[in-house]
Amino acid sequence: MKGLYSVLLLVMSNAFMTLAWYGHLKFKQLKWFENLGLLSIILISWGIALFEYFFQVPANRLGYKEYGGPFSLVELKVLQEVITLIVFMIFTFLFFKNESFRWNHLVGFGFLVLAVYFIFKK
Repeated sequence: MKGLYSVLLLVMSNAFMTLAWYGHLKFKQLKWFENLGLLSIILISWGIALFEYFFQVPANRLGYKEYGGPFSLVELKVLQEVITLIVFMIFTFLFFKNESFRWNHLVGFGFLVLAVYFIFKK
């Protein structure tokens, strides 16, 4: 059960991380944000990223073997990276409709899924 909670918290963490890292690229389309300077955008993104840590830190503590979780440190990192890509792809499809994924992106993603397989192989 700790593993499932860890994964769900990592998904939430990555949703905030993706919003903080890339969401500001859409700010100019929002009336309230259109004239903000770079420092303002950085502070807003930083504020959003704070919420990432509210989910990420507990996710890693719950999931890590030395705290009673099922995952090694390497397994946690690989899980996090794959979750990041999945969340990023969903975010891109929803908010950046002018972006497209090419075959080489999908092949690269497939290799990352294979990395998860090999990392978790006992």
